Amino acid sequence: MLALDLDDTLLDARLKVPERSRAAIEAARQAGVRVTLATGRMFRSAVPFARELGVDDYLITYQGALVRHAVTGETLFHRPVPLEEALEVIALVKPFGYHINIYLDDNLYVAEHTRESEQYGAMSRIPVEAVGDLTAFLEKRRREPTKVLVVAQEAQLDELAQAVRPVLGDRLHITKSKPHFLEFSHPLANKGDALASIAGRYGVGREEIIAVGDSYNDVEMIDYAGLGVVVGNARPEIKERADYVCCSNEECGVAEVVEKFILG
Repeated sequence: MLALDLDDTLLDARLKVPERSRAAIEAARQAGVRVTLATGRMFRSAVPFARELGVDDYLITYQGALVRHAVTGETLFHRPVPLEEALEVIALVKPFGYHINIYLDDNLYVAEHTRESEQYGAMSRIPVEAVGDLTAFLEKRRREPTKVLVVAQEAQLDELAQAVRPVLGDRLHITKSKPHFLEFSHPLANKGDALASIAGRYGVGREEIIAVGDSYNDVEMIDYAGLGVVVGNARPEIKERADYVCCSNEECGVAEVVEKFILG
């Protein structure tokens, strides 16, 4: 099995799959390797890439909170943020004034349209709905969101994480997917646990798995996989977790991995 992160790993700076990587993934599939995408993106944002690549297996989305089949739509599992914890995150972040995304039923909600929401919507190619006060929105719905994401500058998010981890760190999984994205998920919502669940479904041993990523939200699957790979554009502390460091996303690092360890 081959598990691939999308942003800054498989995708280039234009958010496209390079032709060399696309061809390598198709060759791996033809060789009998199962391919999954493992991303912090929403399911509906990941599916177009799965279709482009011919991936017909479960996708790891919301960085492991939702695992759903790319073709049938069958949900293997959904681990949302408990409602009380989601409301607590909003309350803790509110004094900082940072932008917050709420994900519910694979839809994206914000309090109001901002520069951050416009940029996020453009990146994910997903419509963004402004609903006013997010606390009131969730309390009215009485539904558990799949994920809560905070957008700010990296230094601001590092300060925020330091403030909230003593309060929520034992009840939620808190990580950065990008330097300016701080994500709050169910405590068992991570790419490593999700990858283990898919592998178990198909009877694939962890020694038969290659996982490729670049960021903090990839470390669990990099640690779990028999071969954990980090792309060359990742930060040094992420590269330290790797069994192998390939070239960057702009240099088709995924293709290098497939050609070297699967086709080779």
